Amino acid sequence: MKVCFFGGTFDPPHIGHLIIAQYIMEWGSFDKIIFIPSFKPPHKINNISSQIHRINMLKLIIKNKKFFQLSLIDIEREGVTYTIDTIRELKKKYISQEKIFFLVGSDSIFDFEKWKDYKLILNECQIIVAPRPRFLIEKIPQKILSKIIIPNIPMFDISSSEIKNRINQGLPINYFVTKQIEDYIFSKDLFNGT
Repeated sequence: MKVCFFGGTFDPPHIGHLIIAQYIMEWGSFDKIIFIPSFKPPHKINNISSQIHRINMLKLIIKNKKFFQLSLIDIEREGVTYTIDTIRELKKKYISQEKIFFLVGSDSIFDFEKWKDYKLILNECQIIVAPRPRFLIEKIPQKILSKIIIPNIPMFDISSSEIKNRINQGLPINYFVTKQIEDYIFSKDLFNGT
């Protein structure tokens, strides 16, 4: 079975995550896309929802989608989530998979050199970058660009930050998230004042 792991904060998970996952699955002929929510991403330690809310929302958004799955590998490990640790655990857990494919959003690749042991990450797995509009490939250092894959897939300009901003401004989010996620956000009063 060929699997791609999709790492992120997913706060909240949105339509863009689903669409990207679908296109990546088709592009790479993957059997499954496994979403991995981080416990405490080093770059967003203070301003994220609790793990339980993010897990609940991911469960809602992938429910009844047989090709999508959820892994709590980072949540269960606790502490600050470093991708290199996640990759090493995935290699142990998915020992039958010849190569670990790890999907990240293009917004995070520009700071990739600041990631813990980023050179080891590039050596130990295949990073796939989901491009977004206004993504400037020339801003990525050549030493990183030569080791990552940026598939030619449609780009969507939906972000979790934008959704939070819209909630704070009293604007609708119904075209950005599924109905289940929208209901969950408002029933739990998430993102007010963030």
